[in-house]
Amino acid sequence: MSSPTIAPTVAAVNTRSRVILASLIGTSIEFYDFYVYATAAVLVFPKLFFPSTDANVGLLTSFAVFGVAFIARPIGSIIFGHFGDRIGRKKTLVASLLTMGIATVVIGLLPTYASIGLWAPILLTVMRFAQGLGLGGEWSGAALLATENAPKGKRAIYGTFPQMGAPIGFILANGVFLVLNIVMSPDTFTAWGWRVPFVVSAVLVIVGLYVRFRLVETPAFQKVLDSGEVAKVPVARVFKSSWRPLILGTFIMLATYTLFYLMTTFTLTYGTTPTTAATAGLGYNRNQFLIMLIIGVVFFGIFTLVSGPLAEKYGRRKTLLFTTAGIIVFGLLFVPLFGGGVVGTMALLIIGFTLMGLTFGPMGAVLPELFPANVRYTGSAISYNFASILGAAVAPFIAVALWQAAGGSAVLVGIYLSAMGIITLIALFISRETRDVAYDDNLS
Repeated sequence: MSSPTIAPTVAAVNTRSRVILASLIGTSIEFYDFYVYATAAVLVFPKLFFPSTDANVGLLTSFAVFGVAFIARPIGSIIFGHFGDRIGRKKTLVASLLTMGIATVVIGLLPTYASIGLWAPILLTVMRFAQGLGLGGEWSGAALLATENAPKGKRAIYGTFPQMGAPIGFILANGVFLVLNIVMSPDTFTAWGWRVPFVVSAVLVIVGLYVRFRLVETPAFQKVLDSGEVAKVPVARVFKSSWRPLILGTFIMLATYTLFYLMTTFTLTYGTTPTTAATAGLGYNRNQFLIMLIIGVVFFGIFTLVSGPLAEKYGRRKTLLFTTAGIIVFGLLFVPLFGGGVVGTMALLIIGFTLMGLTFGPMGAVLPELFPANVRYTGSAISYNFASILGAAVAPFIAVALWQAAGGSAVLVGIYLSAMGIITLIALFISRETRDVAYDDNLS
């Protein structure tokens, strides 16, 4: 009697659709949560949480708290990076999503300054810090989920899936605010309507958790586990063995972050500020400018997807070199475009967000490819989030200060963007091409 044939064990794998959905939906939710705050920081928080006799002081204070999350993000990258390189990508991605989601819902429930005084801005700052912790661990895990499951020769294409979360999250967040502004009176919106986008994010988080719980571990990290090469203290290992990629990755992301937060936060402020004796802006209606922003962000999404095939065909470094050169030129055209009426402003938004897609899209592959598999989560997260401090945390604050210093002109803001682009260009010249690096077996 012959013995029964035992079928070989087949390792569970994540299907393409599951990888795309899990990496895309998580970052979409995370960026939705983040942009909801960014929009509220311009529209309502200066009045509700930071009342001041000087409107500019209230706005700058609101932006300062906006920047708190960027300070928290490197801390989140170390915390979540540690667990992502120790216990795996899946569990860490679930934890980062929960951290961000809970903090966002709580912000929507906070009492204002009129109700509890100084405790209101304190609690808002704490929740904003928690948002930053969550996002600090989210992006890198989503990028690794996509690229570590990518077929050969398609890492940059798969790496654009989590990057699409940025334009999608922005459109969702500002679309919700736009609808609320249309259906509510200004008094109703200020009284309680602004809370709706924060609270409804709970539904999105539940959907994201469901998708991520169905994942299995990525092949690259599973190989690290099987080989016994898990780093005991990933942050110590990455600073010891990969300090140069940490620095280069940070500055490679610098222009990307500066461009994005100038194109969203600063342009919304400048575009909706009327020209008075004290300030100078474009004076657009708030709803009108939000629609213009959303149109611009559509180009962000389109060219994020376009950037993946370009980075595969021509290489990540060459694609980013040309794009960064474009950002430098764009900074010098900031004022001529912004002063060109509706056509000029719309051209500025479309060109700026097109460049944003071309520079942001390849980052989902570039930063992870700089690091070995056993410290990849920590390394890419630290670079990404330290760049957030240098390029994004201070960008809205510096932009408003330069705008005021120039007497209402945005000329210094454009020069500031070009300067950040030059720094990124230098980092790209120093860096190496990463398209053909081995992704599963390069351990530090």
